[in-house]
Amino acid sequence: MGNFLLGFGIGVTVGILFAPKSGPESRKYIADKANQGTDYLVKQGQQLKDNASDLLDRGMQSVSSQKQKVADAIGNTADRMKDFQRQVQRM
Repeated sequence: MGNFLLGFGIGVTVGILFAPKSGPESRKYIADKANQGTDYLVKQGQQLKDNASDLLDRGMQSVSSQKQKVADAIGNTADRMKDFQRQVQRM
């Protein structure tokens, strides 16, 4: 994104220096380019937000899945321990 802003600034500067446009035309050109840059940054920000949200959702699903697996393993171990305890008491 830093390269985009650098290129944008250089492009605007060169465009203003070499453009055979009047003052109002140059100001409109600058405003249009600034709006394009703003739109681009907003779009990139939204994509970043969406990607982060998706990544967070996947992470939460993974943690939930692992939590369930651990709970199941603990439950199975507890059941085995109870069975073992019953077998020992029968002896």
